[in-house]
Amino acid sequence: MSKRRRRTGISEEAVMTISTASPERADSTVRRRSSVTARRSEPDTVARPAAIAVDLGSGQARVWTAGNGERTATTTGKALGQAVPLLRRGRIVDDAGCVTLLTRLLEEHPDLPPGPPVVVACRPVLTTADDQARLRQVLTAAFTPARILLLDTVLAAAMGADAASGVLLVVDIGEQLTEVAMIANGRVAAARRIDLGTGDLGLGVSADLLADIVTRLVAQLEPEPGSRLAAMPPSAVLVVGGGAATAGLTRRLADHLHVPVRRVPAPLSAAVTGAGRAALAAVRHPALG
Repeated sequence: MSKRRRRTGISEEAVMTISTASPERADSTVRRRSSVTARRSEPDTVARPAAIAVDLGSGQARVWTAGNGERTATTTGKALGQAVPLLRRGRIVDDAGCVTLLTRLLEEHPDLPPGPPVVVACRPVLTTADDQARLRQVLTAAFTPARILLLDTVLAAAMGADAASGVLLVVDIGEQLTEVAMIANGRVAAARRIDLGTGDLGLGVSADLLADIVTRLVAQLEPEPGSRLAAMPPSAVLVVGGGAATAGLTRRLADHLHVPVRRVPAPLSAAVTGAGRAALAAVRHPALG
C-alpha cells in the first residue's frame, strides 16, 4: 500500500502572491531616454500559456480557464452515455472516459492561447501516490500540458473563498467523500477523510447527521509533532461541496465545534476557482509552486 502524505499543497509563496503577482519587466539595455520610451510603448509580444483549472470529482467535473469561467459535466457516466461512473470515492476508475470528458469540456472554452497550458488540478486530501500518478496521466492525455500542479481540494476551496491565510478549518462534503482539514497560512497542516458523502446518505439527509460525521473527523485531526497549532484554535470553519447546502448545517456545526461556521457563497465552485487562481499565479511566475 502506498504511503499517504501528510503535508500538502503548493508553496506558501505561491498562495500569498496570487492576488499580487504581475509580470516582470525586462531590464532595458538601452540608455537613451527616447529609446527607453519607445520600448515601453511597444506591446508585450511574449505569449503566456493558458491557465487551466480542473476539479475532477466523484459527482461532477469542472474545467476552468481564464476569461471563460468554468464548464461542468457529470462524472457518473451519464455524460458519456454509459452506466458505470468515471470515478469512485475520488479515485479514477475509467481513465479513457475521464480523458474524453475533460477533452469535451476543454472544447467549450474558446480562444485559448496556443501552446501547452499550465494545469492545476484538485485532489482529495491524503491521496495516495498511485492515485496522483493516475490523475497526472489523465491530465497529460487530455491537455498535453507544459506543467501540472496538484492542489488539495480543501486548500483550493479556501483560496477560492479568499480565506487561505491564518488558521481555519475547511469542510468539504461531496458526493462520495467528506474531507476536513486544518489550513495554516496557506498549507494543509492536518487532514482527515471518510469514504462517505451525500450520495450515500440519500435525499433529505439531516444536518444533525452531517454535523456528527464532520465533528468526529475534526476530533481526529492531529497537527504535525512539535507544531504550535494545537494551541491555536481555528478562527472559523468554511463549508464547501454539495453538502454545504443542507439546511441548518452551519448552525449545527457551530454548536458542535464552538467556532463561527460559514458556507462559502459558491460551495460547488470554490475549489476550481481557487485552482484557477493558482494556475494564473503559476503562469505569471513559473518559479512558484
